[in-house]
Amino acid sequence: MTAHDLVIGYVDALNAVGEAMRVAVPSIEQLADVLGLVRSHRISRNGEIGAYCYSVHGAGCRFTSHNGTQIDVDFAADGTEIFDLWRLRCYGRSLPEPHDPTDQDLRTAVESLTPLLAEVRPGWFSVAEARASV
Repeated sequence: MTAHDLVIGYVDALNAVGEAMRVAVPSIEQLADVLGLVRSHRISRNGEIGAYCYSVHGAGCRFTSHNGTQIDVDFAADGTEIFDLWRLRCYGRSLPEPHDPTDQDLRTAVESLTPLLAEVRPGWFSVAEARASV
């Protein structure tokens, strides 16, 4: 697996989490709505929704699939899903066949995926609005 494959896998996994959350909880329009549900005490900070366990932390949430793969994401003020190289590495390490590329390899992979990915602030990235499957 290359760093490029890992980044594409993370984006696909993030999309899958979003779809699963919207199916399981129809009131969720965007993944960041999970934070609002926790803050309004409608769900607990840790739990299970659909096929994923979740753990809300600060400005984000870590979702864990049934096979142990972790998709950790933060949310910008407008609810945009954002991630950094550290989250990509955590995802890679949690895969059934772990992969741990260097930060430089991940940075190169992320940069090669423009315009699919955009750097929203130094070191933080988001998926472009048109979330066509990659």
